[in-house]
Amino acid sequence: MENTNNTNSQSGTNNRNRRPFRSRRSPAHAATGQVRTATSPRHPAHRQPGSRVATGGHPDSGNRPGRRNNNNRNRRNNGGGNRRRSDKAPALTHRLDVTDQKSPFIPEITDEDTVRIIPVSGVEEIGRNMNIVETKDDIIIIDAGFQFVSEESNAPGIDYILPNTQYLEERKHKIRALIVTHGHLDHIGGIPFIMERIGNPPIYTQYLTSLMILKRQEEFPHMEPVNMNVVQEGESFTIGKTKIKTFPVTHSIPDAMGVCVETKHGDVVITGDIKLVHEEGKVVVEERASWEKVGLNKNIALLCDSTNADRQGFSATEARVFLTLEEIIRNAQGRLIIGTFASQFDRLISVIKVCEEMGKKVVMEGRSIKTNIDIAIQAKLLEVDQRTFINAGDMSDYPADRIVILSTGAQGEQFAALMRMATDKHKFITLTERDTIVLSSSVIPGNEIAVQKLKDNIYRKNVKVINYQGSHVHSSGHGNAGELVWVHQAVKPTFLVPVHGHHYHLKSHMYAAVENGFPRDHIAVPDNGTIIEIKNGLEMTILPMKIPTELMMVDGFTVGTRQEVVLRDRQTLAEDGMFVIIATVNTKNGKLRKSPDIISRGFVYLRENQQLLSEARVLIKKTVEKQTEHMNPVDLELVKDDLTNIVSGFLMQKTQKTPMVIPVLIGI
Repeated sequence: MENTNNTNSQSGTNNRNRRPFRSRRSPAHAATGQVRTATSPRHPAHRQPGSRVATGGHPDSGNRPGRRNNNNRNRRNNGGGNRRRSDKAPALTHRLDVTDQKSPFIPEITDEDTVRIIPVSGVEEIGRNMNIVETKDDIIIIDAGFQFVSEESNAPGIDYILPNTQYLEERKHKIRALIVTHGHLDHIGGIPFIMERIGNPPIYTQYLTSLMILKRQEEFPHMEPVNMNVVQEGESFTIGKTKIKTFPVTHSIPDAMGVCVETKHGDVVITGDIKLVHEEGKVVVEERASWEKVGLNKNIALLCDSTNADRQGFSATEARVFLTLEEIIRNAQGRLIIGTFASQFDRLISVIKVCEEMGKKVVMEGRSIKTNIDIAIQAKLLEVDQRTFINAGDMSDYPADRIVILSTGAQGEQFAALMRMATDKHKFITLTERDTIVLSSSVIPGNEIAVQKLKDNIYRKNVKVINYQGSHVHSSGHGNAGELVWVHQAVKPTFLVPVHGHHYHLKSHMYAAVENGFPRDHIAVPDNGTIIEIKNGLEMTILPMKIPTELMMVDGFTVGTRQEVVLRDRQTLAEDGMFVIIATVNTKNGKLRKSPDIISRGFVYLRENQQLLSEARVLIKKTVEKQTEHMNPVDLELVKDDLTNIVSGFLMQKTQKTPMVIPVLIGI
């Protein structure tokens, strides 16, 4: 989702004028088609696909990724990863004790002329992207992201939402590989949670993405090591009976790639997240050549990014953002604080290089920014004098106009560095009128309220604020409708499947394609779990059933389908509180030994509601003794059920609230 720009991986020089944010090829491997391991050095010994590597990552790669979304307790929305577990903590891949959504009957593919395409998730939402391409013999999975949980999700206590893998679990014998297009969390975040469920298939991706995946795997020491295979852009390889071809794409993170899955009657092309490098709407030569090469194949289907399909024309270029940020850094009179996504590798690298040239000091605020800068250094994307970096506690040793702070939290995350600065909760940084804050990111859908709170708090400090609405300090990593139509025309697919976005994004994509000559009946706008079949490369059918789509959730150390009772109870506690009844009952005659005790939390303040309390005690005594009047022996469990229903109705009548009523009856 985020946007970055790319620099040359082999050079420490300023590359701001180079072609922005393209997936890069290392010269050391440009002439070879071998697969190398993700844990090997930059000039590794090659190995064959399928060999196993450990999930170590670089030993000096800094802090672990940040934790879950700020909207969910004390987690952060800027680094991914799960909370740290002890060595004795259980694995995160067992199911909750619930019954899965029953799978509908889905016929198996029995001939080689049919290819099945299934957007598992990511087409009714932003996030948790996963697509499947299935033939008679093989299943290829493209991406495995997760989705952060927002305050509006009605899922208190849930960490992340995952793709539903039930269809894959039932066919894990056919799964040949997980191919990852790039390293953003909406494409890699689900990997630690689903790999054991689907048989731990080999992962194929490019070098930087592999480092990001392996870094996250450090959070899950109990898991079996992943089988990581590093490929280079443009490389082809065969898994099972299926040939896979990769091609470079432009996104907001280095090492982004598209994928062509070769089938009997033509290729299925998956773009991943894309935009185009262009000059005033004219696609540059290198970009054009890459896409036109894909178009030389017979392409039966194109699964294409739709995130910005509702925006007309071409998106803003990242090169413009670099020039704007450089000018702001050069002209800053006081401290400069740049809030951006931690995955904006090239933007972070560009800022650091400018600061190094100008003798300014960089403070990295946010665990995920520190982690990703360490990964960039390990991947040779960044070579910088370590003296450029200083700790926040040492800022007083330098003039204010020589300080640039790179900070997480531009999406308004409650516990991220930028919000702590804005609310005077940061240990070292207190905002002043001389400071300038650059919000170098757009607002992710769903974060509008949090970002507004952040801006309000910042403006209370009388700080100068520069954002993307008033200056070119951000560009999207997703192409507008004009770019998507250009891609259709370059790839020339028989069928189009818009993916990655809410339904209105997908429909906007469809309308843009139809307006530019694409046949309406050759476009399938899917929901999560839609099964699309293409026969002989010429006939497209949408099956009447879907694969299971019930939400898979990460809840602490457990992963499973939505527990309606648990979440409903949490919602009740959050909205109406609880009403606890504690009473001792004589098991011989069913009489209460004394007046029941009542505890209220989040419901009403009992000291100010003595009348309600008195009436409730009378009702409780009357209910218990009536229910036990003819019981022999006394069944307190049955009494609890009746007492819960009667007291709940009473409290609803008196207060128009429905707290959770918890009776505790002690038999004596």
